[in-house]
Amino acid sequence: MDVLVRLLQLLVLLLTLPLHLMALLGCWQPLCKSYFPYLMAALTAKSNQKMESKKRELFGQIKRLTGGSGKVALLELGCGTGANFQFYPAGCRITCLDPNPHMEKLLTKSMAENRHLQYEQFVVASGEDMKQLADGSMDVVVSTLVLCSVQSPRRVLQEVQRVLRPGGVFFFWEHVAEPRGSWAFLWQQVLEPTWKHIGDGCCLTRETWKDLESAQFSELQMEQQPPPFKWLPVGPHIMGKAIK
Repeated sequence: MDVLVRLLQLLVLLLTLPLHLMALLGCWQPLCKSYFPYLMAALTAKSNQKMESKKRELFGQIKRLTGGSGKVALLELGCGTGANFQFYPAGCRITCLDPNPHMEKLLTKSMAENRHLQYEQFVVASGEDMKQLADGSMDVVVSTLVLCSVQSPRRVLQEVQRVLRPGGVFFFWEHVAEPRGSWAFLWQQVLEPTWKHIGDGCCLTRETWKDLESAQFSELQMEQQPPPFKWLPVGPHIMGKAIK
């Protein structure tokens, strides 16, 4: 099976050779950083239509964390275009973190459309190094379709725990690998080297549930959902919450 994967990877590489050459020469990444926000804007709009009820169910739980002040300090990792904002309850004070500065242009539109939220700041940084944010400063951290593209999911989850207050909640919705041994997983292995360039570092074969299970949260609730787009190579999605 490994030999077959290597042969098919080589075939895909040959078919997409210009892309890989541009990446090798350092020309592709700047281009990807520019176009990727617009690609994400189109995909997340369609994704929200398919996942609206599930997202409302998941993020509706944030209301319980407002306490007496009626406010919630919320950090969204890889905030992208702000596609989740419509699902957050009133009283959320939003800090947006994304390593791509080009996302801020599209984020402004979402801010204007969701006046029920209070916007704190946009931080250009990776999830593995959120040193601009103080320990225990967040009530909620949200990650949707982010852990697939970070360098180290384990390190990101460590940072999430650091910035969360005791009892704070990490809400997640992430795509993960197909079952090992399946044909779907084989094709994810074949396409992953090329898909990483197209998807700004997105990995198709991550078993993110294992990182969550070993992250030492006090409580973890997780369920699996089918992928919203059958025509993309991304696998099933996991969604749920983890409590510090």
